Amino acid sequence: MLGLRKLDWYIMKKFILTFFIAILLIIGIVIIFDISEKIDDFVSKEAPLKAIIFDYYFNFVPYFMNMFSPLFVFITVIFFTSRMTANSEFVAILSCGVSYHRIMLPYVLSAALIAMFSLSLNLWVIPRANVTRLAFEKKYVKDRRSMADRDIHYKLEDNCFVYVESFSTWNNTAYNFTLEKIGEDQDHLVSKLSAESAQWDSTKHIWRLKNYFIREYGEGLRDRIRTGKQLDTAISLTVEDFYRTKKTVEQLSRKDLDALIRVQNERGDANVMFAKIEKNNRWSLPFSAFILTIIGVSLSTKKRRGGIGWNIAIGIALSFSYILFMRFSEMFVYTDTLPPGIAIWLPNFIFAIIAVIMYKIAPK
Repeated sequence: MLGLRKLDWYIMKKFILTFFIAILLIIGIVIIFDISEKIDDFVSKEAPLKAIIFDYYFNFVPYFMNMFSPLFVFITVIFFTSRMTANSEFVAILSCGVSYHRIMLPYVLSAALIAMFSLSLNLWVIPRANVTRLAFEKKYVKDRRSMADRDIHYKLEDNCFVYVESFSTWNNTAYNFTLEKIGEDQDHLVSKLSAESAQWDSTKHIWRLKNYFIREYGEGLRDRIRTGKQLDTAISLTVEDFYRTKKTVEQLSRKDLDALIRVQNERGDANVMFAKIEKNNRWSLPFSAFILTIIGVSLSTKKRRGGIGWNIAIGIALSFSYILFMRFSEMFVYTDTLPPGIAIWLPNFIFAIIAVIMYKIAPK
């Protein structure tokens, strides 16, 4: 298999085993802190023990594991490689004629396995797990749903546009609702419907308009005007569209996520940024395994006065800076500074440059 030697299997075994041991230890600590934070909600809402274990924490583990996988990878590489360096194992390896570049092979293969594992979680396991986990949170943990922003615009079809001044999550009502239809040639307004409010009817899946005003534009001054107290209307806009947040898109499969992005792009929905961020995160995060592995090896194969402790301290600082940079890069999307495809991949690009520089310096 790729001409692997006993040395390669030795390093890969240390890498993978240390990685999963680190995950188990950290996850145990995180679960304890999470229980202490949510215990009041569990007790007050009488959450069953079976649901807490299997519906929440069983599905919480892969989500957390993947979210902090860059930290686990970096600490793993720093820890066991620094121990090998302290024991002069790399001196012995290099003195046997094995080049520094050849030593990287088992590290890169191990990183590839972790990257594939992370990608599999992102594309198939975590979206399904999030459905159950978030349903549990909705039922037994305080509701933290975010209300959509004010001044909301939607494009329903090629010639149909909706505007809502504000939306209330308390009664699922849109205020100052406007529905405009334009002609097929896109150069004139066909009709405009305005209403003081539009309340969602969950049983009939329609919007109930209050104090509505409809104006249908004809040629010249022959316009038709209708008013009334109440009007039921069905359009390709549901109440769920006002709750499209980061947590919503975390539950979608790859196919459903692509479909949502396509629909929201057509509507001109500002909340499409949540779906685009989620899609790019699912693909960009696994690649961090390669980048942080190279940085970790380059950092740990040189003996320092501080020993393993100094290397671990540097590793934790770099890994946390990477994770913070990942979260911070999302702000470029929220502020419309950079498109999601660039903003989300920016940390990988910058840290890849750092990895290349450190890798070139390390053999010296």
